[in-house]
Amino acid sequence: MKKVKESFAQMMEMVLPNDTNAIHNLRGGKILHWMDICSAISAGRHAESVVVTVSVDQVSFDNPIKIGDVVHITSYVTRAFTSSMEVKIEVWAENLPTKNKYKCNSAYYTFVALDSNGKPKKVEALDAETEEERNEFNGAQHRRDIRLFLAGKLKFEEAAGLQQIFRPS
Repeated sequence: MKKVKESFAQMMEMVLPNDTNAIHNLRGGKILHWMDICSAISAGRHAESVVVTVSVDQVSFDNPIKIGDVVHITSYVTRAFTSSMEVKIEVWAENLPTKNKYKCNSAYYTFVALDSNGKPKKVEALDAETEEERNEFNGAQHRRDIRLFLAGKLKFEEAAGLQQIFRPS
């Protein structure tokens, strides 16, 4: 089993004029692009293969990121299923002159590992060691059930994670 910390990835970008909208904030599409890159690195590290994005959910845009700020993105795999992995991403921004750091975005991305023929391949299980890692690991099953249920790929009767939420013992 692989450790969560083995999938940890981080990247930094500076918000330049070409990255912003009419009010000088980072464009949403640009931050989603950077988040996808960082989270793909985490998933690829865990899978030791090429990965593709299959879903993006629970994206929050908490604070706008201003031109000139430095964006800090971190990600790690929260759980590995058969061929898919859920990755948690957090985005912070830093104003260099004031040294003010503030949280801007977070999300969960799901990736599937591919073999050399472009077919889904099995990924190694994840060993959640800390309490935070175990909480994310357990929550990943609930989030996966919700994603699959909403996509019409899972019936409520088959979704143990949803049943725990809506039919507590």
